[in-house]
Formats: sequence, C-alpha cells, structure tokens
Amino acid sequence: VQLQASGGGLVQAGGSLRLSCAASGRTFSNRGMGWFRQAPGKEREFVANIGWSDGWSDGRTKYADSVKGRFTISRDNAKNTGYLQMNSLKPEDTAVYYCATARSAFPVLPSTATTAYDYWGQGTQVTVSS
Repeated sequence: VQLQASGGGLVQAGGSLRLSCAASGRTFSNRGMGWFRQAPGKEREFVANIGWSDGWSDGRTKYADSVKGRFTISRDNAKNTGYLQMNSLKPEDTAVYYCATARSAFPVLPSTATTAYDYWGQGTQVTVSS
C-alpha cells in the first residue's frame, strides 16, 4: 500500500493550496483518512480527518481548531484519492503535511491520534510566507 501526497509549495499569507493524497495497493473506501502536519522542532499534529460512508453517515469530518473554517478535507473514492483544500493560509501553517489511512474500518470517523493510522504518505512541504 502506498500513499502519495502532492500539492505542497510556497505561497504568500492569505493564499490557497490544495493537497492531494493518492492511494494505491488497497482501496480505502472503507477506511477513514487523515491529514497531519509537522513543523520543524515540533511533534506531528492532527489537522483534519474524514470518515467513510457506511450507509449511516456520509463522510463525517473533524478539524483541528487552528484550521477550522479555513481548511476543507474531502475524498473521491472512485479515484482512491483524498484532498485537503487550504485557504487563508498563515505563516504558522508552514509544515510538512502527511496523509494517512486509518488502521481499522471502525470507528467510521477515526481517532485524531497518529496511532490510529497505519499507512502514511511521504509528506509534502507547505511554506507560507508573511
């Protein structure tokens, strides 16, 4: 199983970026997925996650307070790809962003802990200049 994250880059404060996470080797239609980020000298932190559609809930999402209202997570199961739309970027959003798929199908919306995820992308650098 491989996750390929892309879409990072250098952007000015207030700008936007869209990150993509393409999964291969396993369908992730029955797995939640998440985005995390790690800034230099800091621990990896939760950014957002999205559940899968189990017939009762349809792609519920959760966001870190620091990105709520600015970032939007989504997924396209047909393409086995997840996305993170980032708007109104701030210098403090600068970090390497990682996507990951949940270790288990349940709960449908996985935990925000890194230990709840088993497969990780290689990371994509996002740099926001002031």
